Amino acid sequence: MPVMMRKIIEIDQELCDGCGLCVGACHEGAIELADGKAHLVSDQYCDGLGACLPECPTGAIRMVEKEAAAFDAQAVEVRMAAVHAPAAAPVAVPVTLFDLDAACGCPGSAARSLQPQGLQVEHAEQAFVPSELRQWPVQITLVNTRAPSLRSAHLLVAADCTAFAYAAFHRDFIRGRVTLVGCPKLDDNRAYAQKFAEILALNQVRSIQVVRMEVPCCSGIVSAVKWAMQASGVDVPYEEVVIGVDGLIRN
Repeated sequence: MPVMMRKIIEIDQELCDGCGLCVGACHEGAIELADGKAHLVSDQYCDGLGACLPECPTGAIRMVEKEAAAFDAQAVEVRMAAVHAPAAAPVAVPVTLFDLDAACGCPGSAARSLQPQGLQVEHAEQAFVPSELRQWPVQITLVNTRAPSLRSAHLLVAADCTAFAYAAFHRDFIRGRVTLVGCPKLDDNRAYAQKFAEILALNQVRSIQVVRMEVPCCSGIVSAVKWAMQASGVDVPYEEVVIGVDGLIRN
């Protein structure tokens, strides 16, 4: 593979917050997210034109001139064809290998059937409910702590499942707030706490509402927010709402 002096991107891993905007901006597929950070897959995929630079909110990407493999348009074509290839058919797994009703040690994982409550719509034109979402991304791990939307915001910190359990989630919780969602059971709750603390320290947040499910493992998101308030020394109005698996508010 020929090597030459040319312009190519360089990604500062300390500054990268893993938002993924650069991945979508690169039409050659030269950037991927791994372990929550953006990485240059291979020198040969980077054309050196820098379409990704203006998309990076933290300034983690810069253009440098150094010895690198030459840009290979043919390799890019092969790579993009593979990226967009149809996914392989799922492999059938015998149901007998698993106990589908097992709670896996967590009461919140126990399978159960629910009776939908339903929403009454009197007129057809009322069936459309507009989104109240005010910003993107919403996943806690992807949110830039210096995002303009966080400045002087009323924060909604919600466990992932709450929006699926509570039918009027947009109307009753998202409206008027900046939304951050995550799962303390599946993600790193300590990382959540540190990110919340940084958000509070940087943005003069006006209030926090935490919406969680009634299952025990969901309490971690509450602990993360309370730790962040204490660690940052920022005391703001706080409210906690617990949603039952039946979609009803418990408190």
